[in-house]
Amino acid sequence: MIIWEYVILVVIIGLVTYIRGALDLYGSIFMIIIGIIIMFTAGINWLLLIFVFLLLSLLCTKYKHQYKKEIGVYEGTRSIKNVISNGIVPFVMAAFGNYAGFVGSIAVATADTLASEVGVVDKSPRLITNFKKVAPGTDGGVSPVGTAAGIVGAGIIGAFAYILGVAPDPFNAIEIAVISGTLGCFIDSILGAVLESRNYITNEHVNLFATISGAVLGNAMVFML
Repeated sequence: MIIWEYVILVVIIGLVTYIRGALDLYGSIFMIIIGIIIMFTAGINWLLLIFVFLLLSLLCTKYKHQYKKEIGVYEGTRSIKNVISNGIVPFVMAAFGNYAGFVGSIAVATADTLASEVGVVDKSPRLITNFKKVAPGTDGGVSPVGTAAGIVGAGIIGAFAYILGVAPDPFNAIEIAVISGTLGCFIDSILGAVLESRNYITNEHVNLFATISGAVLGNAMVFML
């Protein structure tokens, strides 16, 4: 398959995400644009790792979606703001060929999405800042189920980072993903509890800061491992 066939594939995937209601029109267009740029600057395998994140996100968003609708936390169609806040940091890391920052930022985005989408079914989450019980879907709420889902999601990203040749060593890739993803997810929850809950920042800001922390942690792991 030549490079232009990959471009067509990216466009098709973008259209499918729009038709299926996973992303709005502008979100799908932006995803197609950054996907093509990543493919030409870093390679198709780096783009495939983002598709792994996208697939996991879509599957977990649909998980018990009826219950999520009933309690008012079902996100459904995500907008361009969500795509930018979760994707801009991995995009920059890929453009510069920084695999550790790339893997770390995607691991955080994955861990946070899975922790939120799976953890919301846990009916006894606790606020990360004081561990008091809160309602499911509360900004900064964490649970064992959500935390476990986030760690597993980050681990999957690490495994695929090695399988796809983005990271050179399997243990290094998984350690970067799991540690960066887990810590970044907790940072996301802290920001949600302290700032987002008071409307100082939006969920998109939280996602952006969390993926930045993942990139920083990923690069720090390279020097420590």
